[in-house]
Amino acid sequence: MFGYVRPPLEGLTEEDSDRFRRAYCGLCHALSRRGTAARWVLNYDFTLLAILLSDGEDVPVTRRCALHPARGRPCLPATDALELAADQSLILAYWQIRDHVDDHRALKRIPFRGASAFLRDAYRNAAAARPEFDLRVQEQLRVLGQLERARCKSLDAPADAFAALLRDAARDVEPLTRRRVLQQIFYHLGRWVYLVDAADDLKRDSVSGNYNPVALRYALSDGRWTEPARRDFTLTLDHSVHNIAAAFELWDFGPWTPLLERIFYAGLFQVGRAVLDGAFHKRRIITPESEVEQ
Repeated sequence: MFGYVRPPLEGLTEEDSDRFRRAYCGLCHALSRRGTAARWVLNYDFTLLAILLSDGEDVPVTRRCALHPARGRPCLPATDALELAADQSLILAYWQIRDHVDDHRALKRIPFRGASAFLRDAYRNAAAARPEFDLRVQEQLRVLGQLERARCKSLDAPADAFAALLRDAARDVEPLTRRRVLQQIFYHLGRWVYLVDAADDLKRDSVSGNYNPVALRYALSDGRWTEPARRDFTLTLDHSVHNIAAAFELWDFGPWTPLLERIFYAGLFQVGRAVLDGAFHKRRIITPESEVEQ
């Protein structure tokens, strides 16, 4: 369900592009401390999680890794926020994969079973460090699963279940004002992610018969939009983004502010349009040496 939050790199300054890469690399190193397999969950969405949970500091260090053994790369140093983001990312990714196991039948389950086995040890380490978050994720996924099995026709009910799951990522953040801001951002971001994922899966789900709240809500057939349905759904997506932006304006995110502005005021709208147009593709992060697909 993850993979839709992306910074519009073409609109960023070089400074902000480098800052995002440092967060990306810093999270990668934090994940690696939970086992080599943990790095496979790294994506833009979880990088944004790490940025939002950070205390606003951006003091890079240089570290080497398997991809950059000779001269290393600048990245964020280990911090409590980065460790929290790494644990939460693993927990979210693991249960996302387990959800795919439940959603598929017979041979189609095999890749997801293999992926969950691959991540199991890293997940257990993260869950041991954040047991309350792990339990809350499982509970919200149970609620979501019940709605899906009932083939709920509402957009709001399943989107709310997923949004509440992501909101819990900020439950322990201090001070209270910052926690409330982040909870609002995470809630509406979770709602947006769930809905845009359902829209992206529209055609696939029409073939497989899997639950899709967008298809049920608008009585769509063959994974094709009607113009009234598309207009109404666009307003629903944009409403979530507007709520994210409203919450974002209530806190000072320091050096991360320009980057977050580009994500919230441009990136999410671009992805939403691309998904509805059928033009969305996996994201890329640009490095000096190459392009790495996600």
